[in-house]
Amino acid sequence: MSKFNKPSNTTMEYESQRLNKLRRYDIIDSPPELLFDLIAEIAKITFKAAGSFVSFIDETQVYFKANTSPIQVSVIKKEDSLSTVASQSPEITLIEDTKTRAEVKDNASVKMENGIRFYAAAPITTMEGFVIGTVSVMDDKPRYDIKEDQLIVLKWLARITLEKLESRLINRISVGAYDDRLHRLAHDMKNPATSLIAYGQLLDKGLLPPEKLTSLGNKIEQTGRKIEQTMNNLLSEAKNEHATIDLKFETVKVIDLINAVAATFDYTLKEKQQTLKINCQTDGYIQVDQARINDVFNNLLSNAIKYSHEGETIEIICSAEANNIIFEFKDNGLGMTKEDITKLFTKFAKLSSVPTAKERSNGIGLYIVKTLVLLHGGKVWAYSAGKNLGSSFFISLPKLESPPISD
Repeated sequence: MSKFNKPSNTTMEYESQRLNKLRRYDIIDSPPELLFDLIAEIAKITFKAAGSFVSFIDETQVYFKANTSPIQVSVIKKEDSLSTVASQSPEITLIEDTKTRAEVKDNASVKMENGIRFYAAAPITTMEGFVIGTVSVMDDKPRYDIKEDQLIVLKWLARITLEKLESRLINRISVGAYDDRLHRLAHDMKNPATSLIAYGQLLDKGLLPPEKLTSLGNKIEQTGRKIEQTMNNLLSEAKNEHATIDLKFETVKVIDLINAVAATFDYTLKEKQQTLKINCQTDGYIQVDQARINDVFNNLLSNAIKYSHEGETIEIICSAEANNIIFEFKDNGLGMTKEDITKLFTKFAKLSSVPTAKERSNGIGLYIVKTLVLLHGGKVWAYSAGKNLGSSFFISLPKLESPPISD
């Protein structure tokens, strides 16, 4: 058994994982959105401040998704942003007078004319513990009148920002199937449509001799039937919700998949004083779309954390059968009723249990899990002895018969 920790936020590994998570949200350089603007306005009003920001920290720059301040910029260098300073702490950053703080007094945003003299920021922290940005407020004069409830509101606004990002991500995953269908339809219809246009132009010009008209008629009929068959195939696929997403398969070692998911949840586990134990009983390989299976594993481990009380132990167990690798995500948490189990893996399922620390739950995660697992030719199921008796979620994926040949 092993325990894995998220790398320190001073390491290159942490930064790589943080940037990967940020870019999954597809928020950098995106157009303005009303909710983010409202979050910034609420922060500004709450603090009676001169301005506010919703910002995201990329590799070399900080992007402002919302900006109500007199400093009208949409992007600045990472080293010039107070958001970068605030991101170093998991707690709220409160700087009542920037001129008195050694770590920020020489910052470009502070030294500029009518620059930032007061600054408060709440980190936007993913469930895995990666700080990807901040919700912040500023003023051009020192402020010593800040109350605790104002800082609490700022923290809530950062949480709401993350909720919005998660909703966007889930929507992209769930509707990605329809995009794949449309792209494939456009591709498959392009050639026959071009042929029909050419045939129509020949008929319109009246240049074909009578003996050629029969041949052209046959071609038009064949092209029409091809279009009809393409449409029928599309309609058949539409009935099958699990045959719609384009996967990019690669050979991956089982333990590497487990390590990847375990390495991202250290912060959340520490927050709830929980322990993650890994028991991988195979050194085998499987062929999967690694990004999609990471989504699956992240969802199951996230649920195990959400529905377990503080101090509990969560296990990930993997073992090899004749043709499959079995993954079990086991917790000792709230458990499920028989009725709950019948609702699992359906859209917007409402179960009898709620997360123990009021974490987010949207009712679609397990549906996506099932969709992705079935696309990989696998199976997913769950077991619980009853309420408050814990749960186990199982995934079976086809095992690679022989390991890859190394160079």
